[in-house]
Amino acid sequence: MHLPSILLGATISGIVTARPIDLDIRQASCPSYSTGEPQGPSAGFQTMNTNVLAQKPGGRVYSTIYPADVFGITTGGTQDIINHIHATLASNPAECFILQGYSQGATAVVKTLPQLTGPAFDAVKAVLLIGNPFHKAGLECNVDSNGGTLTKDVNGVYEPLHPGLSVPSNWVSKTKDVCAFGDFVCDTRDGPLIAAQHLSYPFNPATQDMGTAFSLAQLNGSS
Repeated sequence: MHLPSILLGATISGIVTARPIDLDIRQASCPSYSTGEPQGPSAGFQTMNTNVLAQKPGGRVYSTIYPADVFGITTGGTQDIINHIHATLASNPAECFILQGYSQGATAVVKTLPQLTGPAFDAVKAVLLIGNPFHKAGLECNVDSNGGTLTKDVNGVYEPLHPGLSVPSNWVSKTKDVCAFGDFVCDTRDGPLIAAQHLSYPFNPATQDMGTAFSLAQLNGSS
């Protein structure tokens, strides 16, 4: 279900191998993958995921499950992501993942990251966040919706309330935290209301192309 405002979805993308492979090979290049999001795919990632699946065959979709919540509570979604990654790695240690989060979905993903360590950390090849309420000013992973720096030094609406909760330093190189200029959810400079920019990501070719290129580079070990 695609919801408005900060009730938008999170996506998990898993890279799945048909048979066990050497883990060093996985670290260099993931040969297959899948994409998914809670209660069905969000428009925020549909185009880029379609592009990635077309250019790297063998993907599948996993839907992260949690209820939308007006207060941004995502405990169920965070736990579902963790459970899915650990369960999958238990049966296939060579699998890789991409995590994707849009608005409330980004909250679920950000809260997940510190809890993914060891093999789970290694298995997640990329993190894509759009309209992230926990967007933290100054991080190298911050880009605007065209891939520039207009929103590199802005904070999201929740970040001042929880200053310790943002993309962890060891995840920055794996992450694109995309914030459109004027999207109050991730760019609080521009007023107290959620602007149309918060709903613009699905329709911005630059955002979709950026997500496609970043995902493929991370999966292929060429970033």
